[in-house]
Amino acid sequence: MPFRKAIEPHVLALFRMVVGLLFAVHGVSSLFGVPAVITGTVPPGTWPGWYAAVIQLIGGGLVVLGAGTRVAALICSGSMAYAYFTVHQPQALWPIQNNGDLSALYAWAFLLLVVTGPGAWSVEGLFDRSRYGRNLAARHAERKGAGRNDAQRDGADVARPAGSATGGDGLPPGLIRRPP
Repeated sequence: MPFRKAIEPHVLALFRMVVGLLFAVHGVSSLFGVPAVITGTVPPGTWPGWYAAVIQLIGGGLVVLGAGTRVAALICSGSMAYAYFTVHQPQALWPIQNNGDLSALYAWAFLLLVVTGPGAWSVEGLFDRSRYGRNLAARHAERKGAGRNDAQRDGADVARPAGSATGGDGLPPGLIRRPP
């Protein structure tokens, strides 16, 4: 269990980056014709194709970076749900029958990112104190043991009783000073 909890945010970040990159490539292909175009590029301003391609490019790029992930993923998920129900679903009931499986998968993958957030490696993670409790510099300093003296770091003057609260002496929660 501890191993799974340790790698979970990293696997989620990889998932976010791969899904965002693949989605952005669809937008680049529709707008600019590279790396490969099956049906040709979309003329500027046409509804809904050109707007969908812009959402794919910008939304996919934001998701890859992990910047505004939840909002970008919500817009991307909505655009793919719209594509599925207006283009694919009228042709047949099941995605395998109407070639809408990719739209359905993107819609659900982005909805998952709306719920879970960006994961470990994201622009949001560098600055979002509410999600991680402290910024990247503070986490790095804590990992290195900065801000604590040698006795605290070695555990010489602190005890860790189960369920205890702090005494307001600046120690992390759950630590109290031993009597002299």
